[in-house]
Amino acid sequence: MAPQPPGPRTRRDTGGVAASSRSKRDEILRTATAYFGENGYEATKLADVAAAVGIGSTALYHYFESKLHCLYVIMGDALGFFRADFDRHTSEHEDYMDALLAVLRGAYDLSEQDVLRNRVLVAEQGLVGVRRASQGEEEARTLARARIQDVEFTWATFLVRGMEQGLLPETDPRLLTRALLGLYNSIWHWYRPRGQVSLEAVTEFFIRRQLAILGLPPELADGDRSPAPAVAGKATTTARTARGRRRSTR
Repeated sequence: MAPQPPGPRTRRDTGGVAASSRSKRDEILRTATAYFGENGYEATKLADVAAAVGIGSTALYHYFESKLHCLYVIMGDALGFFRADFDRHTSEHEDYMDALLAVLRGAYDLSEQDVLRNRVLVAEQGLVGVRRASQGEEEARTLARARIQDVEFTWATFLVRGMEQGLLPETDPRLLTRALLGLYNSIWHWYRPRGQVSLEAVTEFFIRRQLAILGLPPELADGDRSPAPAVAGKATTTARTARGRRRSTR
């Protein structure tokens, strides 16, 4: 089954060969994402992607060394967009809880192309851990792997900030990050844009579960901020008090 084209193609003055080459490369990536996301990476032939874009298979290898090289680039791009959105949302809010809610909700503000890209990333993420002999594949793999680590580190650092402010219960930030992102990533294994469950319903359901993982009340998803500091802050304060008492009895 051939996926729907990623969008209408239009002719325009790109200002030179380099711009035209980038445009074609982007079109290949969009089309490959659609094929990998709809049919699966293993079931997709790169020749089908080339035909859908309107170029020969030989010409496609001018942009990517292999199907795996193309996959790694798609994964790296997905992670890059995820990090960019995280930075944008956190920079727009000085208040920690506002930033947290904006980041959580913003992660579901996705186009169908974004959903497909997330599906590809989650389904094939294991391939990022395997070294490659090909230079192009290895460079793209290394970048994707570094971005995975960067996203996890950035999230863990952000959660530590909430713990230090007494807004999140104290716990291992690395494990908490993996629990939070693991729940989010699980969605893209089964969610389909035109399926029985809407993305809006998925968003409301999973944000509440993510808040629960963080030790926060689900009412925060509705904008009710009143119980948040008391619940999370109490847990943190209690833990600190207990540690102080243990020290005083030694």
